[in-house]
Amino acid sequence: MRSDWILDVLVDLRSFALSNNLPALAEQLDDTAIVALSEIAALKERTNGQAHGDRNTNGTDTGVVGAG
Repeated sequence: MRSDWILDVLVDLRSFALSNNLPALAEQLDDTAIVALSEIAALKERTNGQAHGDRNTNGTDTGVVGAG
């Protein structure tokens, strides 16, 4: 999934804000870009985990070693 375009849009908006003396908006857009990066990375992790057939992705150890 191509989600990186949103980062380009946020960079353009931030540039506009700085060019038009809107520093608070530019700061908010920086924060928004960080959130976007985080969510895109998490989405890619989930997608990759599903593609590779990871069944126990929550890190829970079942404790079962063998038939007893």
